[in-house]
Amino acid sequence: MEHTHTEHNHSHHHHHDVRGKNLFITIILNVIITVAQVIGSFVSGSLALLSDALHNFSDVMSLVISWIANKMSKTPPDDKKTFGYKRAEIIAALINAVTLLIIAIFLVKEAISRFGSPVKIESTTVIVLAALSIVLNGASVLLVSKDAKHSMNMRSAYLHLFTDMMTSVAVMIGGIVMSLWNISWIDDVLSIIIAIYLIIVSWRLVIETLKILMQFTPAGIKVHTICEELQTIKHVSNVHHVHTWQLNDNQIHFEAHIDFKENMDLREAGDVLKNIRDILNEKYGITHTTLQPEYKVNDNKSIIVNKPE
Repeated sequence: MEHTHTEHNHSHHHHHDVRGKNLFITIILNVIITVAQVIGSFVSGSLALLSDALHNFSDVMSLVISWIANKMSKTPPDDKKTFGYKRAEIIAALINAVTLLIIAIFLVKEAISRFGSPVKIESTTVIVLAALSIVLNGASVLLVSKDAKHSMNMRSAYLHLFTDMMTSVAVMIGGIVMSLWNISWIDDVLSIIIAIYLIIVSWRLVIETLKILMQFTPAGIKVHTICEELQTIKHVSNVHHVHTWQLNDNQIHFEAHIDFKENMDLREAGDVLKNIRDILNEKYGITHTTLQPEYKVNDNKSIIVNKPE
């Protein structure tokens, strides 16, 4: 059995070293926002500010989860954990995405309930603290935006921060409108719009993380197309018993039995398997392959084996 792990520079699957340092800075910035809002709520007597502070505190907890998961994912494997903690970031992304869904549903519920009984906003305090939140959350969004493109964990953190920033924009607009025209429902309408957007993107992230945890075939990998191509290689008669799955954001695994047309020595067979690995790596971005060479083995020749042999 031939087993390899390959780092590659495929244009669509390149590895990106996600940095936890930026995430740690965002945690500090969000702690500042939370403390400022708690103090502001007591100074102004605004319950809305206190509830927003609690919302920010829940985000701080989510960011801490993301940061810990990022650190854990870099722990080297050992004989008891042969993959290390590489799935930690996927689990963190799932937890955070579900948390975002719950928060978004709660925001919609609260906003709808407030239509019947508008809440008086202490506009000056709210506008000042909303502006502070926009600046600090905006800085946080910029810090993690690059990493968010390469990591589901960072993407979940990014969504938390981006939603906080947009919520603060809505709060500030609401405060200004309330101050100038006394239109109390504008804050609720903006909150519902943001919450609906959040529900859509969070749900997508939940589905994406669940597909990885359930070891579904990674997006963009067409198993039958790959097998048809591999079967055109000289000396290869059949590719079957295929499994392909994703360990984390960067590692795609491929396992298969390879039928040879003739009985070959190990060196020649090794050259054929290397050719297969190169195709999988360079064309499909598959980083980790386990190939089982076979000759006249009486087993199930289906590409996907549905029943135990």
